[in-house]
Amino acid sequence: MSNIIFFGPPGAGKGTQAKIISEYLNVQHLSTGDILRKKLLEKDNLAIELKKIMASGNLVSDDILNSIVSSRLSKESGKGFILDGYPRTLHQSEFLNNFLSKTSSSINYIFNIQINFETLKNRILKRSSEESREDDNVDVIETRYNEYLNSTQKVTNSYKDIYRPNFYEIDGSLEIEEITQNIKEILKKS
Repeated sequence: MSNIIFFGPPGAGKGTQAKIISEYLNVQHLSTGDILRKKLLEKDNLAIELKKIMASGNLVSDDILNSIVSSRLSKESGKGFILDGYPRTLHQSEFLNNFLSKTSSSINYIFNIQINFETLKNRILKRSSEESREDDNVDVIETRYNEYLNSTQKVTNSYKDIYRPNFYEIDGSLEIEEITQNIKEILKKS
């Protein structure tokens, strides 16, 4: 059983790698982005509020995400999981750490996919045209990237300090297959 977190800026390939590694290890991939996009298809008040938040490029509140993630992790207890897009804030990381402590779980691997902004922007715009994602445009990309720098990068650095032996830097500018191979080699060594 492996519990894994993928960090990196929006568009770095976290979701792609999380899906591949999820199938490779046969553990549940919990993508907050996918969960939220599914919620947007519903027509309730929360879906309408989420649509406004996500269209502007801002992050969904900690309380909403903490509730969603803890509910999903409870269902996966003892089976392993891969988190992609969570935790993004120090408050979320504290919540996750407390949840893991209460359930006697821990994080086995943390992969931080690093990539420069220009490569990232081009990648997201390409994805946007291929997948018709409304939340992928230049203004939103810049907002999400700045939010990442101001918030999520602090969480990443905190986890790097706390989980140093389980923390791995990954070059996100490589081809998908090369990134996957690098991650699989790390998983095989442990």
